[in-house]
Amino acid sequence: RDFSDWAKSYLKQEKLKIKDIDTSLVKKYRVNLNRRISSKSNEEFKRSTQNTFLIALRAFLRYLVVDEDIDALPPEQIVLGKADAKLPKVLNDEQLARLFEVQNLNRRSGIRDRAILETMFSTGLRVSELVSLNVDDVDLESGEFTVIGKGRKVRTVYLSPGAKRWLKRYLKTRTDNFQPLFIRYSGKKMEEGDYEGESLRLSQRSVQRMVKKYTTRAGINVDVTPHTLRHTFAT
Repeated sequence: RDFSDWAKSYLKQEKLKIKDIDTSLVKKYRVNLNRRISSKSNEEFKRSTQNTFLIALRAFLRYLVVDEDIDALPPEQIVLGKADAKLPKVLNDEQLARLFEVQNLNRRSGIRDRAILETMFSTGLRVSELVSLNVDDVDLESGEFTVIGKGRKVRTVYLSPGAKRWLKRYLKTRTDNFQPLFIRYSGKKMEEGDYEGESLRLSQRSVQRMVKKYTTRAGINVDVTPHTLRHTFAT
């Protein structure tokens, strides 16, 4: 609709015909998008916003060509612009210290959560990699172990002295022989016949909620996620 309204105005005609849509017209539409000012931010459209309009136009052309078998401009001739580079969010030293100081260490879940935060910041693990760890995967003496990441790539990660200390303290609270490194202490009951404790394995969503909870408790005005800790580790 946006493209149609603009094109009719640009071409000074009441109706837009399919044959009017060519690479030249689309190029002029792109220039128009690039110069537009957002009514919300009062700034020029971001590249991602411009691409949203172009994706809609491309989808419409694909519908004409594929579904209706109409001779129209091939959609692949509309190439999207490169997205604007985004700087990842990271925590500064003071925010990180506050995040690590708000766990209730009188509860075993608080000790577990501190161990999780220390491990994530020390290793840069993705949350999916973190929750898939088993007790036997982590060498607390050498402080290094391997993980299988995206694309089945194997890499070595390293525990800081603090992370090793908190993991050891957390494991001392465990009297079980369950396989998962991080287990939950609340929620639905353990599944019957689950001798390895797999049904107690902490989920990615639980870790995400946990990080949000401590961010709020620490008074940090940043939308912190487990991936924020990964970026902070990298920085």
